[in-house]
Amino acid sequence: MADLSVRIGSLVLKNPVLVASGTFGFGADYACLYDPACLGGIVSKAVTLEPRPGNPPPRLWETPCGLLNSIGLENPGLEAFLRKELPRMRELRTAVVVNVWGEGPEEYEELVRRLSVPGVDAIELNLSCPNVAGTGLIGGSPAATAQVVRRCRRATELDLWVKLPPEGEVLAAARAAQREGATAISAANTFRGLAIDITTGRPVFANTVGGLSGPAIKPLALRLVYELSRAVSLPVIGVGGIVRWEDALEFIMAGAHAIQVGTGNFIDPLCAPKVIRGLEEFLAERRIGSWEEVRGCAHRGGIPGAA
Repeated sequence: MADLSVRIGSLVLKNPVLVASGTFGFGADYACLYDPACLGGIVSKAVTLEPRPGNPPPRLWETPCGLLNSIGLENPGLEAFLRKELPRMRELRTAVVVNVWGEGPEEYEELVRRLSVPGVDAIELNLSCPNVAGTGLIGGSPAATAQVVRRCRRATELDLWVKLPPEGEVLAAARAAQREGATAISAANTFRGLAIDITTGRPVFANTVGGLSGPAIKPLALRLVYELSRAVSLPVIGVGGIVRWEDALEFIMAGAHAIQVGTGNFIDPLCAPKVIRGLEEFLAERRIGSWEEVRGCAHRGGIPGAA
């Protein structure tokens, strides 16, 4: 049997397939469709200090090969998450990664400190939300990224994943995150996009701009992961347009240690387990013992022995 497990910092995942923040809720809603224990991990929807109602509707807009969203970080807030959602996530028997978003460095630090509790395996710092005002895209700034990671690193011993945007000084920001003690880089969040309702002549979203995800962004996210895996020595977690096991494999070959399925969960609720099964069959058919044999092979001239 091939070993699908991967190590990211102190955390060992049973396989490299996680579900991305904002696309799987807190996990329990999908338990009626399949056992989430098959996943490498669940990244929660973003948690903020106080409850947030999110942006007014409409919040979703389909595009060719993609999806624009302007959810606006709707969530019940930290207290409700700790009291209600985290206990249910613990019961799903897979790694729990809590995605957090703060108004500034102080809020990130407080969130991380208060989430350093049993049952939380890692924290993903969302430095790249495209559909909120203010600090939404601070991950494009090396200085701002360094400040947040530095404060959060002092506040916890848990692994810190830093989710960066696809825009800005992303490679420099990733290096800054590494210097300040980040454990991994998640890349990338959605791309800023715009849709206009031709019946009104106005932008579809009240917030004007939304985040584009889905297969349309895969080549762009894949390129970024390829570059990041050479720019930093941290594990990189690939996100963006993964809907088939072949997509996930491309990210691993580009250097990713793990991947997150996002919009694919909307296209097919069984997308993530299908990706896991496909990766398992690939390793078995090729008689590859572990991911180390293929991870980053695109940098090394391909799979050894391949035509």
